[in-house]
Formats: sequence, structure tokens, C-alpha cells
Amino acid sequence: MEDKKSPIARIAALGALIAAIVLVLLLLFSGGDDKNTYKLLFQTGGQLVEGNEVRIGGVAVGSVEKLDLTDDNQAEVTITTEEPLTEGTEAVIRQTSLSGVANRYISIAPGPNDAPELSSSEPLPQQSTVAPVDLDELFATFRPRARRALQQVIAGQAGIYVDRGPEANRAYKFFNPGLSSTEKLFAELTRDQQVFTDFVVDTGQVVNSIASRRDDLTSLVSNGNEALGAIARESSSLERVLVALPPALRQGNTTFVNLRATLDDLDPFVAAAKGSTTELPGFLRDLRPVAERSVPVFDDLGHAVFEPGPANDLADSLRDAPEFERRTRAAVGPSIAALQDSLENVRFAAPYSPDLMGFVTKFAEATAYYDGNGHYARASIPATGIFNIDETTGQLTPQPASQRYDQLDFNPNLTACPGAATQPAPDGSNPFLADGFLQDKCDPSDIPPGVG
Repeated sequence: MEDKKSPIARIAALGALIAAIVLVLLLLFSGGDDKNTYKLLFQTGGQLVEGNEVRIGGVAVGSVEKLDLTDDNQAEVTITTEEPLTEGTEAVIRQTSLSGVANRYISIAPGPNDAPELSSSEPLPQQSTVAPVDLDELFATFRPRARRALQQVIAGQAGIYVDRGPEANRAYKFFNPGLSSTEKLFAELTRDQQVFTDFVVDTGQVVNSIASRRDDLTSLVSNGNEALGAIARESSSLERVLVALPPALRQGNTTFVNLRATLDDLDPFVAAAKGSTTELPGFLRDLRPVAERSVPVFDDLGHAVFEPGPANDLADSLRDAPEFERRTRAAVGPSIAALQDSLENVRFAAPYSPDLMGFVTKFAEATAYYDGNGHYARASIPATGIFNIDETTGQLTPQPASQRYDQLDFNPNLTACPGAATQPAPDGSNPFLADGFLQDKCDPSDIPPGVG
């Protein structure tokens, strides 16, 4: 049996199909016009223009619709996004390159998914937005002199890269790791703002202190330049030192190894010395006044070593010593010969030194006394010939004046021995013959009359 539908059923089915198609078209084409509108407050507009992109994670999700100026001179930027934004969202105006105009876009960092949706009527506050710093703002902080210097630096950089393109390209490969490391460094610096602020402040104070001592710093640089120049002039000597340094270090290593055993041997000494250190405080207390009293001594010694003026201190004497040595060099040989020739005379005269010193010390005492004949020294000169000793009675008898000097025998080749001016000692120590050296050079029998 053939199924025949009424015209009304066919019209209803066709209408349902058309309604379904219209619904699909509305979902496909009209759903994208349902945008989310938000307002963002920035310190500056950052060269944004209407139509700039709004990106999340580098993907375009909306655009800049409008830019207005608020009553407190903030930039109010109206944006639209495909997806709603939640509280905690942050916005940053970025630029695609350092050069160019109207190449900005807004980078959105969405808030947590479970946070409330961001209000479309209340603008996102400036605390959650960041405006860019343009190059012209950076250059505007420089003084004219610094700008000219920067221009020279840029011109110099251009000159450096002339005909050096391939080498520069190879160097650029290391920019990414360098920038990554720099980013980590700055992240560490900004992690603790207070420490970084203190560092900047302290660095500023140090720089100010250095600037106040610019003359000293200039002298330091000049002296350092001279020192490095002197080292450069002695490069050959420095090279020899560096060559000899490794063996010296090896020898030093051996010495330090052997020193360990020495230190072990010193342990008993240190232990024994600990007891002595108990007296050290008292010694140091006693040493302090001595040191204080010695300050003038060292001061006088300083004047003796160096005193302003010519030829009046030890330094001048040492400075004149080479000239003195040169002038006396010719006399050294004859002086040595004279000393060698005089050794025999010195050896002969040395035993007589007690007699000589006795004469020097006792002469004044002997001549101080006097009697009716005058001073003893005057009266004692002819004493050896005034009396004779009677061998039988042991008494002194006057001697005639004509016979007083008969006993004196002046022998030019024979003299009295040392110690012969007094009577011989019982132990026979005088007259002194110097272990037989003076046996043939003096007369041991020449002793005071009446002795022996």
C-alpha cells in the first residue's frame, strides 16, 4: 500500500529542515560576535592603536577597541576577548621589535580558572598592568655628553662589524644562552628587593667615595701603570722566574712534607714551653716601660741614620763609603804588609802591657808624695846607687857619689824582662819570659838591687 503524505506534512518537514539550517548558521556565524569586553588601566598608552592584537600565550584572542584618557591622566584601554577573563589577570604592553611604530600588542596572563570572572564595568587597575619603556625614554635620561658618547659607541660598533658578518653570525649563536643566564641573574637580583636596594645604595655610596678621592685614584692608576710598565720591562726576568717556579714549588712541597715531622717533634717543646708562658705577662709588663724609654733612643737612632742636610748622618757616610774605599784601596796592600811586619814587635811588646798599665795607673800615686828631698819620683831616680848593702850585717851603707852609677849597665841589645821591676814572686811567675819567647830578648837577672 503506497504511503502518501499530505501537503501539510511535507510543508512542516521542509520548515523544520529550514529552521535547523538557520540555527546551524546562527551558531557558526553569530556566535563569534559574542565578545567579552574589558577595560585596562595603564600608566601610558605605550603607542597602542585601535586594532592591535590581544594575545594569550602568543595566540591572538582579541583586539584593542578603544583608547581613552582618564581624569587622573591614565590610559584606559578597552579590549575584547573571545574567552572571559578571571580575577588575577595581568596585562603587559609588549612590542614585536625595538624599532617601528604601532607594532605593539597586549599580552594577557589570565587569572586562575576557578577565580570569579573579571568585571567588565570596573577597569583592571594599574597595579595589574605594565606599560613598556621605549628607547626614546631611555635615551632621554642621558645627558648631551652621554648621548654623544653613545653615538660614538654605536658608530664604533658599526665599524667593528664591517666585513665581519660571518664572524658576527657565529657569535650571535651564543646570545641565547647568554641572555638566558642574564635573565636568571636578574631574577636572583629581583627576588629579594630589599637586598638589591641595599646593594644599589651601598654601591652608590662607594662610587661617591671613590669620586671624592679621584686624585688618589688617578695617582693609583698612574702608579699601577708605572708598576706594570716596570714588570713589562723585566719580562725576560719574569719569564726566568716562571720557569724556575715549578721546581721551586716542588721543592717547597717536599719541604712542607718534611716540616710535618718537624712539627711533630716540636710538640714536646711546645708542651714544655706552656709552663714558661705563665711568667710571660709579667715579663711583658716589665718590658713595656723599657720599650717606652727606648722610644727616644730609636728616635735619636733615626736622626743618626737620616738627618736633613749634607754629610751629617749614617746614610751620607754609607753613600760616601764607595769613594772612601776607592781612595784607600791603594793603601790596603802596604797597610797589610806593615801589619804583618809589626806582628813580631807586637808579640814582643804584648808581655810588657801589665808593666805599662801599672806605670800609667800608679805613676801619679808615686809622684804625689814628697819629703825634704822633693817628690818621691825625683828622689827615687838615683835610688839604686845611693846605698850599698852590707852582706854581713844586712845594713845599708852610704855609697860615694862617684860610685853610684857603676852598677848601671846599659846594654842596647838586652833589656829587663816583664815583671822585673819588683822582686820575684815565690811561684817564679816573674820575671815573665812568655814561655821562652823572651829568653834571648831580655835579661831575667836584671832585677832590683838587693834581691836574689
